[in-house]
Amino acid sequence: MLNDTIINAERELYLTLLELAQQQPIAYEWLKQLPTWLNAIKDKANYAHAPAYQASVVRLPTLTVNNVDLNSDTLTIDASLNESERKQAMALLKQLMPWRKGPFQIGGQIGSQIGDDESGIKIDTEWHSDWKWQRVAPHLGSLEGRRVLDVGGGSGYHGWRMAGAGADTVIIIDPSCLFYHQFMAIRHFVGAADAHTYTHAKDRGRYRTHYIPVPLEALPAHSQLFDTVFSMGVLYHRQSPFEHLQQLRGQLVKGGELVLETLVVEGDANTVLVPHDRYAQMNNVYFLPSVAALIGWLEKAGFSDVRCVDVAVTSTEEQRQTEWMTYHSLADFLDPNDSTKTMEGYPAPMRATLIAKR
Repeated sequence: MLNDTIINAERELYLTLLELAQQQPIAYEWLKQLPTWLNAIKDKANYAHAPAYQASVVRLPTLTVNNVDLNSDTLTIDASLNESERKQAMALLKQLMPWRKGPFQIGGQIGSQIGDDESGIKIDTEWHSDWKWQRVAPHLGSLEGRRVLDVGGGSGYHGWRMAGAGADTVIIIDPSCLFYHQFMAIRHFVGAADAHTYTHAKDRGRYRTHYIPVPLEALPAHSQLFDTVFSMGVLYHRQSPFEHLQQLRGQLVKGGELVLETLVVEGDANTVLVPHDRYAQMNNVYFLPSVAALIGWLEKAGFSDVRCVDVAVTSTEEQRQTEWMTYHSLADFLDPNDSTKTMEGYPAPMRATLIAKR
């Protein structure tokens, strides 16, 4: 029997935007484009694997879920799986590989380490996205009751954590067909666990976490709908970083908070690395500024109260090959004789998190 997870999630997104539009008319512009956005991501003409991904999601078994913990480092769905359900779910989730952002746990012994418990499913993703959240979360303004946009949110791991931190509404955007369906797979098991619990509000029971499969530039400009906007791991992929910063600013309410995490290099306010060809084997990396230069970029783009709250060199423990991501990972992209450099001879990946106000 097929499930209605994707249909329900997309309906909840529509109703959330409709409710928002009654307060903020600019959201009607989002609603006008929503059918096109949602149809395009499932169109085989655009994405050859889209029908297979969708089939994997709708065939996931329906489980009895006892509890969902959106505040756990491993996003945890406490559910009972018999062996048949476990094998079915495992096979379908593996059809959505590679899983890059997580980790997630479905069933099994809650709190056990990845690989220690065979009664559940533990999606050990390429990235320990929980480590990034641990670095970022202490420096955030409260997300309680806030409307949040997560740009380039991948499978949605950080978006779920934002909901767990109390956000009223989280909208994740990312144009990846695979990541969209990974989010829907997790949504299937999360169910309504992230729903509003207001006693009298008409949106009681409405999902708080949503996914629109588009890039930032597809959104109506200057929407000014969000209290907090996250852009983590996106800026260095943009050919026009200032345009990206301005687009982020346009989605924030006045006084709203931007959380920007990106690759950086050591240097002064005039230092920017522009890789000649590839960087760590990525051919879509364009600009790696120093922290000082990035602060200047943000100020030039119109942000204020800019501060760097964290700088961390990415380790091969944080980003690595796993059972759920079997392709090359960071260890394969570094100089085998000097882990402080990439294969191309550039400084190894180092990420900074900056927070700024509109």
